[in-house]
This record gives sequence, C-alpha cells and structure tokens, in this order.
Amino acid sequence: MAGRTTLLALLAGAAALADASQGDREPVYRDCVLRCDEWNCSGAGLQHFRSHQPIYMSLAGWTCRDDCKYECMWLTVGLYLQEGYRVPQFHGKAWGDPMGEPGMRLLSAIGTQTHRQKKKPSEWPFSRFLFFQEPASAVASFLNGLANLVMLSRYRTSVPASSPMYHTCVAFAWVSLNAWFWSTVFHTRDTSLTEKMDYFCASTVILHSIYLCCVRTLGLQRPAVASVFGRFLLLLLAAHVSYLSLVHFDYGYNMVANVAIGLVNLVWWLGWCLWNQPRLPHVWKCAVVMLLLQGLAFLELLDFPPIFWVLDAHAIWHISTIPIHFLFFSFVMDDSLYLLKDTPVPLKME
Repeated sequence: MAGRTTLLALLAGAAALADASQGDREPVYRDCVLRCDEWNCSGAGLQHFRSHQPIYMSLAGWTCRDDCKYECMWLTVGLYLQEGYRVPQFHGKAWGDPMGEPGMRLLSAIGTQTHRQKKKPSEWPFSRFLFFQEPASAVASFLNGLANLVMLSRYRTSVPASSPMYHTCVAFAWVSLNAWFWSTVFHTRDTSLTEKMDYFCASTVILHSIYLCCVRTLGLQRPAVASVFGRFLLLLLAAHVSYLSLVHFDYGYNMVANVAIGLVNLVWWLGWCLWNQPRLPHVWKCAVVMLLLQGLAFLELLDFPPIFWVLDAHAIWHISTIPIHFLFFSFVMDDSLYLLKDTPVPLKME
C-alpha cells in the first residue's frame, strides 16, 4: 500500500506538467523499467523470459527490455487514468512542447520553431497485437500496398508496353509498393532502421511523382530535359538521405523537406491538370487525387489517444488513402491509353 501511495504521489507531482512532459520521463515509469530490467533481463530471469517468449516475438526482434518498457508503459497509463489525468505519451526524446506533435508539425511546415523537432516526437500508447506494435497502421499500410499491387497488375494488363509512359508509370508503382512495404514493417516494429527506411522511401515516392509529372509534361517532347531532371532528383534524394543518415537525423528538417517537395508535386500536377482539362477530360481524376492527398494529410493534425488503444489519427490517415490508389491508377491507365493513340511514334521514358 505504501508503495502504491508513493507511485501515485510521484504521478500527482508531475500532473500539472503532463501536457509538456512525456510518460517515459515519469519517475514511476523509469523506476518500473529499471526494476524490471534488473529482475527479468539478466541471469535466471532472462533465461525464463527467453524460454517463455513466443517465437514470433523473438523473430520480430522484441527483447526483454522492450517488454519491460511495454509493460511499464501500461502501468503508468493505468495509474494516470485511475487518477483522472490525461493519457501520457511515450518514447519521445527532448519533446516537450505544450502544443503537442501535431501543432509542431504545422509549425514546421510553415518554417517556424523547427528547432524543437530535432528529436523524435512522442507517441501515444498502443496495444500490441502479436508482434504488431501499431496494428491498425500496419494493417492499413499493408492494404495500401495491396491496392497498389492490384492496380499495377491491372495497369500492366490493360496498357501495352509500347505506351510512351508505360515504363515510367510501372517504375512509380514499384517505388510506391516498396514504400508501403517499409511503412508496414515500421508500424509492425519501430526501430531506428525501420523508421529511417519508412521516411526515406516516403520521400522517394514524392520525388518519383515529381519525375512522373516532369516526363508527362515535358519529357515526351524533350526526353533530354526529363533525363537531366531525373538525375537531379536522384542527387537530391542522395543528399537528403546522406544528411539524415550520416550527419544528423533531424525530424524538423525531414518534415520541412517533405512538405517542400510535396508542394512542388501538388502545384505542378494541378497546374498541368487545369491547363489540359479542356482537351483531356480524364485529368479530373489526377486533380482530385492531388487535392485529396493534401486534404487528408490534415488528419495528421488531429491529436487524440488511440481508440481502443489501436486506432489513432495516423492510422485513420493511412486507411483513408487506400481508395486513392484506384482513382490515381485509373487516371494513369486512361492517360497512357490516350498517349498510345495520340503519339505517332511511341517514346519510352525509363
């Protein structure tokens, strides 16, 4: 009883700063992890853990200390809720802005206060299912990838390889599929490697979309321009990945960089759609896709504890993008078939 009273007192002392502090900074959480690590993650305790750990958890890389953090996280959440305090966030580093992660996302997007986002943003507590760390986001990412694969198969069946945009569109589909694969892996198991692959592959998709737009708007008439621009984008991606990997993994910089290239992608595609709407009726699909992607991104600004400890704003955003693959590939198929009929001498852009 005395120990319980002490734990609650520690929580109460930090309650006034709950909005500005993270769960993993709480003394109760830190003490719990320390004791669990001492008792369960060495000697006989570690042997007992390994002998009782399911094989799928071991293969997914879940360690004894990871398990301690998970159990102590829920101990802390339970005490917070019992005392009527707001659900704390965990696993952030040097993150204490009272606006929360979504507010800082918006600020970083407009170029202010990005110095506060140099470290990893905090996360809501999620209920683990099997070895899935964030089950809803993992499943939604997998379904996005599946939708992308289905439409890629349909595109390759419906569009002859002689279409001028065929190879560029197929390459874009594979780049997107790779990104959704890493998104699924990252939400299944959040590690430094899977996080970086998720972020880098997402940037690659945006840059390849810009390249796809360049080929469609300029490259069919001026292949040399598209080729030079493609090399420039590759250098840009290499510089971006090298800085984040070798110099400093800056979350604020990564966010601003992706917002910037995302805006270039949006403006270029929308401008082309508006310019060609009178003669290309199918471009409305592309315009709707671009607007939907931008609009749905605002779901990321929502900030609430996961529903049933599974469904948060990020998962809802991933779920909402699943139908977009069907509309975008419908546009790509219509446009590729139009070019096949409209271009006297087919051009291929790799």
